Amino acid sequence: MSSPKFRPLKFGVTRVNMREGAGGVRYMSADQKLEDYATRMTDRLVHWATTKPEATMLAKRVKNADGSLGDWRHISYGQAWQSAQAIAQALIDRGLSPERPVVIMSENDLEHALLSLGCLVAGVPFCPASPAYSTISQDYDKLRHILTTLTPGLVFAADATRYGKAIEAAVGKDVEVVLHSGEMASRKTTPFASLLATPATTSVDAAMQATGPDTIAKFLFTSGSTKLPKAVVNTQRLWCANQQQMAQSMPVLAETPPVLVDWLPWNHTFGGNHNFGMVLYHGGTLYIDEGKPTPVLMGETLRNLREIAPTVYFNVPTGFEAIANAMKTDAALRKNLLSRVQMFFYAGAALAQPIWDSLHESQEREIGERIVMGTGLGMTESGPFAIFVTSPFVKAGDLGVPTPGMELKLVPNNDKVEVRYKGPNITPGYWRAPQETQEAFDEEGFFCTGDAVKWIDESDVHQGLKFDGRIAEDFKLATGTFVSVGPLRGKIIAAGAPYVQDAVITGLNMHEVGAMIFPTAAVRGLSGLGPDASMAEVLASAPVVAHFQQVLNDLAKTATGSASRVARMLLLSEPPSIDKGEVTDKGSINQRAVLKHRDGLVQALHAGTAPNTLLPN
Repeated sequence: MSSPKFRPLKFGVTRVNMREGAGGVRYMSADQKLEDYATRMTDRLVHWATTKPEATMLAKRVKNADGSLGDWRHISYGQAWQSAQAIAQALIDRGLSPERPVVIMSENDLEHALLSLGCLVAGVPFCPASPAYSTISQDYDKLRHILTTLTPGLVFAADATRYGKAIEAAVGKDVEVVLHSGEMASRKTTPFASLLATPATTSVDAAMQATGPDTIAKFLFTSGSTKLPKAVVNTQRLWCANQQQMAQSMPVLAETPPVLVDWLPWNHTFGGNHNFGMVLYHGGTLYIDEGKPTPVLMGETLRNLREIAPTVYFNVPTGFEAIANAMKTDAALRKNLLSRVQMFFYAGAALAQPIWDSLHESQEREIGERIVMGTGLGMTESGPFAIFVTSPFVKAGDLGVPTPGMELKLVPNNDKVEVRYKGPNITPGYWRAPQETQEAFDEEGFFCTGDAVKWIDESDVHQGLKFDGRIAEDFKLATGTFVSVGPLRGKIIAAGAPYVQDAVITGLNMHEVGAMIFPTAAVRGLSGLGPDASMAEVLASAPVVAHFQQVLNDLAKTATGSASRVARMLLLSEPPSIDKGEVTDKGSINQRAVLKHRDGLVQALHAGTAPNTLLPN
C-alpha cells in the first residue's frame, strides 16, 4: 500500500542532540542553533509599518444595528502604528508601569489589539483577563484575584452593557475604566476614542527605546488547575525568541506572510502569543473570527472560512471536529479553506482518529492530497511553543522534538519520565509570587512542566517524543497498580467520539478504574429527543445509553489489565463549573477540580449507588 500524498511542508528540525546525565536523566536539544531574533516585538511593528504601511494587519466584521455581523473593517500596519503611538502617549501621561499595568477584560477585537500595541510601545505591561471571569462567572472571584495580584492603573472593556456588572463588583473606584462603547451610571469612565486622540510626543519614542529584552510585555494567567491562577511574566525576550523558534521549526511561516482566521482567545498563550505574535512577527494578516467551536457560534467560523482562505489554520479538537463534519457536504467550505492552506495545527486536547480520518477524506476528495496536521507541546510558561512534530505522518499523542535554542531535560519519575524546559522562551517566573517561582524551577534552572513523555520510537530518538499524561493526574489503585490517566482519557474520548467532551478518571485508592463523562452537545441529536428535553433525560435515553454501553464494552475488550480497564462509567448531566475551576474558558477540563468538587458522586460511582452507572457486559 503506497503512502498517502501530502501537500509539501518543510519541517525545520529533524535531528536532535542527546547527552547523558546522572541518575538516568537525559538532555535533548535540536541540532540547529537559534538564529538572531528581534529585541522587542515593537521592532517588528515599526518594520512592517515602514515597509508595507497599507497592508492589512487586522480585520474584524462590523456589527450591524440589528446585531448581525457585516463586512470586514481593516486596520493596516501604518494605521496600527499610528494608533499605538497615540495610545502609548496616553499611557505615559497616566504614569502607568509594571506596578500599575493595564488589564483588558474583554474579548479579541480591534480596540483590544490596538491597546495591546500601545502598551508594548510605552513599555507598560498589559494583561488580557479571561472574559469568562466577567461574563460567565457568578462570583467574580478569579477576576478579583487578577486585579489584586496586578494592581492595575487602567482597566479596559469593550462595552458598558456586557462588562458593567463585573466592573462594578470587582474594579476599585481608584482605577480608571476605559470603555469602547457605552457609559456607566455608577462611575466616571473614559472613552477609548480619547486614547486614540492623544497627540504623540517625543516621549513615545523615548519610552519605546527604553524597553529591551527584559522588559515585561504582558502577564498571562494560568488556568489555575490546582490553585488560584498565577501571573506568568512574559518578557520581550520570551515572546521574540519564541517567534523565531516557531519560524525555524515551521519554516512555512517565513515563506509568505501568514493569513489567519482565528478565534482563539488572547488571554491564552495559544491565541495571544502564538497566533497574534506570529502575525506581527512575520507581517501577516489576522482576521478575527467571532465564531467559536460551539453549536451556537460555529456557523460564524464556517462562514468566515468560506470567505477568507488562511495560509495556516489553528484550532482546538472540537473546532476541527465541527469543520470535518461540515466539509463532508459543504463544497464551498472545502474549496476555499483548502485552496492555499499549508498546515493545520491543533492543541489543547487529543484529536480523535475519526476526526483526523474525516479531514483527510475531504482533503483528498477536494485537492487530491492531504494537509499536514501539526501539533506539539507547550505551555504558558514556555511562550508557548516548545516541542513540534517532525513528520507529516503524525499520530494522536505525537509531540516531536525541541525547538531550536531550547533544551529538554528528561527526568525519571517512578515509571514515567517528566520533561523540563530551559531556554530564552521560558518565563523568568510568576509576578509577585517568589515562592511559586522558586518551586517551578529545579536546581539546574529547568522549568518543571509536570508533563510526562515517552519515545515515539525508542530505537530512533530523532522521531522525538509523544505525550504520556500529566504526572500530577496519575494515581494508584488500592492494589498498588499505577493508573496512567492521560493515555486512558485519550482512549475514552476517541472511542466515544463525537459524543465525549472529556473524561475524568476515578479510582484513587479503590479497586477499579472508573470514568465520569462530560458529553458533547451532539448527544442531543443521538437521543432523538426534542430541544426542550433536559440533559438528564437525554443521557437516560435508550440510544445514548446504548452508545456508551458499546463504548464501555469495546474499551473492556482492549484493556490489558486493571489499570487500563474502565470498570464503571457515569454520564454527567451537570456541566463543569468555571467558578469551581472545573473548566477553563477555553473548554479544558481540570480533572483534579472535578474530582474534588464531585467527590460524593465519585464515592457513589464506586459504591454502586450512583444512578445510571454503566458496567461492561
